[in-house]
Amino acid sequence: MSFDVDAVRAQFPILKREIDGKPLIYLDNAATTQKPQCVIDALVDYYTTCNSNVHRGAHRLADEATRNFEAARDIIKDFMNAPKREEVIWTTGTTEGINIVANGLASLLSPEDEVIATQMDHHANLVTWQQACKASGATLRTIPVTDDGELDQAAYEAMLSEKTRFVAFPHVSNALGTINPIKEMTAKAKAVDALVLVDGAQGAAHGWVDVQDIDCDFYVLSGHKLYGPMGIGVLWGRESVLESWPVWRTGGEMISTVTLQDATWNVLPYRFEAGTPNVADAIAMGEAVRWFSALDQAGVAAHEKALLDHATKLAEEFEGLTIIGKAKSKIGVLSFVLDMGHPADIGFLLDRQGIAVRTGDHCAQPLMARFNVPGTARASFSIYNTLEEIDAFFAALKKVRTMLA
Repeated sequence: MSFDVDAVRAQFPILKREIDGKPLIYLDNAATTQKPQCVIDALVDYYTTCNSNVHRGAHRLADEATRNFEAARDIIKDFMNAPKREEVIWTTGTTEGINIVANGLASLLSPEDEVIATQMDHHANLVTWQQACKASGATLRTIPVTDDGELDQAAYEAMLSEKTRFVAFPHVSNALGTINPIKEMTAKAKAVDALVLVDGAQGAAHGWVDVQDIDCDFYVLSGHKLYGPMGIGVLWGRESVLESWPVWRTGGEMISTVTLQDATWNVLPYRFEAGTPNVADAIAMGEAVRWFSALDQAGVAAHEKALLDHATKLAEEFEGLTIIGKAKSKIGVLSFVLDMGHPADIGFLLDRQGIAVRTGDHCAQPLMARFNVPGTARASFSIYNTLEEIDAFFAALKKVRTMLA
């Protein structure tokens, strides 16, 4: 197999769009990826052929919907190399998955306990632990970030102690693109008997998820950053941990027995899936993961590296541009500031040239404060981007700098 970027691009209808008469160059993939036609087709197929609720219907549509829904769970299990399908819990996305864990954690912590997060966390992987610690009286500690945009491993090791009950960190920084050494960090946390959650929102789209190899206790991800729909995601949890983890939502599906005075909970994964599930998007997420997994992953990695290397070279040669985040190990994220112009102005002027980037603090205000910037402009690359688009992006950025001068 080999990676053919033109063949991949042909599967994404939105890439044929124009913005103000100019071809769309979509460089906002860390925020959300575009969707291949097969994912769009999976959504349409569900609603046109077997739209029904799952698990309890006594008719053909419900049976078909249930089989497709649970088959998608199996696809995710294989993608993450999870030991059991029962450990794969459908959520609305990474944020809900983290909140499920944090809500339970708050009831398990004591004032003597410590939780470790990081200075580079997305707010969804920081504010949740803040609230869990406030509710329990536990202490929250955060791993600092170095000047290159890496987590300070020496500081992390110094924080770990017998008081550490829980550690959470991102697989990849959404704001900087830094790939963290999650397997090594997990091993260090396990050495003090702490539970570990990995925020995989940015990591999963690069095909590196193996929860057994990482040895974490929780891994969370979102479908929409993995070529799937918005509003669907996954919380993977170790069965031995999930079996006793406090439930968050109550209602239908997650119960076993109910009386007027009490209730008991269903088996995994359903005890964490209260209410009518997002059947269509789960099926479509399964299709997205199936599609992505079928690609030549070595070719994908090489293509993404070529994009980042080319963009970094042009950025380093660009007058007045400062890259924020120069970790040795990165995904295709170029976060930067110019010596003139607010990031919001940069984004607006790029959009007028058909180029979509993200600007602002990227839901990582403490990280922006660490680098003493109000925010950055962020170009993030995916498998369907090309070297020619990178060239066009920097040509447009030159025009932006002229306009802002």
